[in-house]
Amino acid sequence: MASRIEPGFFDRSQAVDGDWSYTSAEVPYFVFDADDEDAALEFAKEKIAASFQGMALDSVKLEERINETTFKVIASYKPQSFSYGSDGQIQEPEPLYTFDTGGGTQHLTQSIKTAGKFPSDAPDYGGAIGYDGENVNGVDIVQPVMNFAETHYFTQGKVTTTFKRKVAELTGKVNSDAFRGYDPGEVLFLGASGTLRGDKSTSLWEINYRFAVSPNRKQFNVGEISVSSKKGWDYMWVRYTDKPDNGKVLKKPSSVYVEQVYESGSLSSLGLGS
Repeated sequence: MASRIEPGFFDRSQAVDGDWSYTSAEVPYFVFDADDEDAALEFAKEKIAASFQGMALDSVKLEERINETTFKVIASYKPQSFSYGSDGQIQEPEPLYTFDTGGGTQHLTQSIKTAGKFPSDAPDYGGAIGYDGENVNGVDIVQPVMNFAETHYFTQGKVTTTFKRKVAELTGKVNSDAFRGYDPGEVLFLGASGTLRGDKSTSLWEINYRFAVSPNRKQFNVGEISVSSKKGWDYMWVRYTDKPDNGKVLKKPSSVYVEQVYESGSLSSLGLGS
């Protein structure tokens, strides 16, 4: 059965200032026939009005589960602040910037170096991780990745179909030229999401751009193999072969491959400025 949403008749709160302009509102809704909390919240976000009494939708909160398939959510609205230029046109607010260094994960079959082996005469596998006699199994580690986001504001006239198509085309691409102080190959554009804020006469597009950074590497070794360079978002893998060592046959790195797995593009085409 398809989900549906209905406004609540109680618990709505509203506030105005001395000029009788709305300063906040919380509007309750009930979502019926939803599978779980996540489904109810996602459905509510799609159906709840983007504005109320001239205020923009600020957040949607899951308040409580009424029964197995019915949920109460609260839509919160706040006024959107706009400034106007001498020509009477809405001025685009300054962008917002955020970042985090949570990192990602990567499966490695090769260490930077073998820090120790015990006993001292144990076989030297040249940095191969988790060799079980047949396979080099490797290990999952935290990869140094920095994520950052930028929120920019645009008037309606700038967010055209051509604008949206350009953003979509660059999603999943790595910077082909310097971008935000990072060298080519280090920044991956993860995509953007936009929300139209305000009423019909005073509305701006709020667009959040998301990026991830992985540093380039130069002049490093994989076992005894020298690698001249690897761009941040290229994928590196190692081939292992049997090599004799002190009368034993060991798995050791024999060749290293650096693969380009993301297309590149000029992220300056996003039009975010310097």
